[in-house]
Formats: sequence, C-alpha cells, structure tokens
Amino acid sequence: MQLEKGRLSIACVCMVLGFMLVIQFKSTEDIRASQPSQRVEELAARLHKAEVENKELEAENRDLRGMSGDAKSEKITDDIMMISGMTPLEGPGVIVTIDDSAKKAKMENDPNLYLVHDEDILKVVNELRAAGAEALSINGQRLTANSEIRCAGPTISVNNVRSAPPFEIRAIGDKDNLVNAINMRGGVADSLKVWGINLTIQPLDNVWIPAYKATVKYKLATTSSKEEETK
Repeated sequence: MQLEKGRLSIACVCMVLGFMLVIQFKSTEDIRASQPSQRVEELAARLHKAEVENKELEAENRDLRGMSGDAKSEKITDDIMMISGMTPLEGPGVIVTIDDSAKKAKMENDPNLYLVHDEDILKVVNELRAAGAEALSINGQRLTANSEIRCAGPTISVNNVRSAPPFEIRAIGDKDNLVNAINMRGGVADSLKVWGINLTIQPLDNVWIPAYKATVKYKLATTSSKEEETK
C-alpha cells in the first residue's frame, strides 16, 4: 500500500513537472516568435518614413529650382548651418537620461558592468539616429560629423569636453519613433537594465539643442570636382 502511494506521488510530480516544462517551452517560443515580428514592423515603419522623406526632398528640390539666385543661396546656407550643427535647433523629440547603477556589484561580477561607458552612450545615439533623429546633443555638446564619444578615465569625452554621469542625450525627431527605438524589446534599454543602469526617456513637444561650440577646420581635405574616385 505504501509502495503504491509512493508511485502515485512520483507520477503526480512527473505530471506537474511535465506541464510546467510545456508551459515554459510555449512561453519561450511565443517570445521568440514576437521578436522577429516586432523587428519587421519597425523596419516597415522606417521604410515608410524614408519614402516620405524622399518625397519631401523631391518637393524641396523643385522649390529650389523655382527660387531666385539670392533666395536659393540663403536657403542653402541655412540648410548647411543646420546640418553642420552651427546653429541651435528646437522641435519635438526626446530627452534620454542615463546614470550609473544604484545596485551593489556582486562579488563574482566586474564592478565596471554597473557603470555607464562610452559604448553604452554610442548604442543609444545610434538607435536614435537610426530612428530618424535630426539633431543630437550629449550634456550640452552638439553631435556633428566630427564629434567623438570616447572614454576618458572615469568620464566620457564628447567634442573633447569631459563630463560625468548622469548623461542627458537630447534628440529632435518623431517622438514615437525615438521612444520605440530605445524601448524595443531586447534593445539597448533592456541590455542596460540587466546591470541596473538607470535609463529614462521623456518625450516632449519641444526639445532645445545647442549649436556646436568649437571651430571646424580642415587642414588636409579640399573640395573636389570628381564625382567618384576610380581605381
């Protein structure tokens, strides 16, 4: 009788374990299935945005052709100033704040994993750019084609200006696209949260971004009339 009860208990335990394994497997499959779908939707949204931007550029090109010489020159100069970062900008966007983890590092883990590094900032910036950010700044430093983001001891250097956490990244662009890019499942926000890195993103109707403060000088590069370098 005791033996039969023991067998019955073992059978019940096996059934429960089997049921739990099936549920866990199904949940894992659901997560894996949802990630590619989410990625496809994101890429489709970006493609649509690129098509809209292309049409806008075509319309702007037609407008430029119809302008007088002075008006066209002024418009091109304004565009160059905006693209080069030489003028402050404002518009809808987000403010992303990143700070070191408040968690106590475990004995078996590297304490540096709980700190914000230059590569973490780069990941956030790249996601924002990929989502269509038109202008960016980090702790008051405007990002341009010549900007660097690198580790400088316990600080991070941007435009050769050092700053310590928290890091405030400002971006002008479509608020929803920017928020979704940062909060995408399995994306940069999720990877930082593993170590307790504090990341918050605040969508705003108006974000102000300063102009690039340094002077850009080209010592070796010159303008070229060649369309394409042939080898």
